Amino acid sequence: MDDARDTDMGGGGSGGGVGGADHQREPVSLADRLRGMAGLQTREAYVVRGFRVLVENSRPDIITADVLGRLDEALALIEQYQPWRLQHMRRDLSHFAVVRFPSRGAYFPGDRSCLTELTFLARRDITAAPVASSIVHEGIHARVDNFRRHFNSAPLDRDMAREERLCRKAELAFGLALPGELGAPVVERALASLQLSDQDVAPVIDWRLAQARQDEVDRRADDLRL
Repeated sequence: MDDARDTDMGGGGSGGGVGGADHQREPVSLADRLRGMAGLQTREAYVVRGFRVLVENSRPDIITADVLGRLDEALALIEQYQPWRLQHMRRDLSHFAVVRFPSRGAYFPGDRSCLTELTFLARRDITAAPVASSIVHEGIHARVDNFRRHFNSAPLDRDMAREERLCRKAELAFGLALPGELGAPVVERALASLQLSDQDVAPVIDWRLAQARQDEVDRRADDLRL
């Protein structure tokens, strides 16, 4: 899992925006219609570069088409500079999920999904490279999980610090494969992470505290819109 930290840097426009021609939208399911009737956020399904993408846009100041566009840019970088990683993801992942979450990225073994955080994708103070790097990171978790399933290894056998270092090394390799200026922030972050202790590279996260911080950020964003 990538860092659990505030990812919000805003967005713009209406959350109801629809992706462009490259982002094929799937029909809304009955379950999502019922979620909408109950006042819950409806998940919208799209296809981006052949991946199924489920979007739950809970922020009216963020345009769905913008986050889909940034996801497309990030996947394009991976496809261009390390295409084998995208091929692995096509085998290892069932879909991408774009939702509000107190971490910029996560991999969920239960349904083999890769979460890429909504406001992280909406940021425009960074390029698509850090987003692509985060996806590469979660792709390594998916790859390790795929091997574990193949060899029937128990999840309790996971050495999380070792697994996180594999992810950070993949981020470093990806950053080095990018053009210098584009890859520099990725390389810097990966190198710094690899210097951390086992406890710090794979910390135990207080998800209640992380959620509380996220809720406070969203409340401030709501206040600004009033």
